[in-house]
Amino acid sequence: MPLTSHLEELRKRLIACVLAYFGGIAICYAFSGQLFELLKRPLSEILAQHPGSTFALRSIAEGFMVDLKVALISGAFVASPVFFFQIWKFVSPGLYEHEKRLALPIILSATGLFLTGAFFGYFIIFPTTFSFFMSYASADTSAVLSINEYLDFAAKLLAGFGLVFELPLVIFILAWLGIVNHHQLRKVRRYVIVVNFVIAALITPPDVISQLGVAIPLVLLYELGILIAWMVGRKRRTDEEVAGDAPKS
Repeated sequence: MPLTSHLEELRKRLIACVLAYFGGIAICYAFSGQLFELLKRPLSEILAQHPGSTFALRSIAEGFMVDLKVALISGAFVASPVFFFQIWKFVSPGLYEHEKRLALPIILSATGLFLTGAFFGYFIIFPTTFSFFMSYASADTSAVLSINEYLDFAAKLLAGFGLVFELPLVIFILAWLGIVNHHQLRKVRRYVIVVNFVIAALITPPDVISQLGVAIPLVLLYELGILIAWMVGRKRRTDEEVAGDAPKS
């Protein structure tokens, strides 16, 4: 295809993604109140243990902005299948058959890993983190929290965990392209473990339980990546041996 045809195809895919996103925003805005209640439930349960502590609107427009942000964030999740489908439709004509067979599992894996990381943050890290922060509230102190600030904090934390859980997929792609192998990954394992604990210290409160709750899954994800790289390398060697043994015409 000439460049103009590629640009026209890209324009069509982008328009479809934008329409899907605005559709997702419209749907989620109708349920933004319920979605935010679900998002703040982990902290609400902890605030209930501290009499007088609650969420509050700090400005006249804060309630509207929170509903809008919830719709913008959740709308992207709702429209994500359309995003991935449009990406697939755009790149698939330029792929070989064996690459096409891998593209769809990669897209589905990326979605599944991101959601797994977000759920891990919501169900595991949120309660521990919020309990730690609220432990500084004394018996005669009440916490009055901005709902807008909480939404920003929660969204960044969930997105961070979602991206971190993409590590095995990133390693798979690098190993598939021949950029890394399991020997190289094993050599730098000790340094990666240190980096994982640094990352855990940066995104969690300064208590050992929260940091271990993040660092240990990161280490396990890296070990899974080493196993994946070994399997990819083994398959590549097998394919090369089969190709070498094949009769030449």
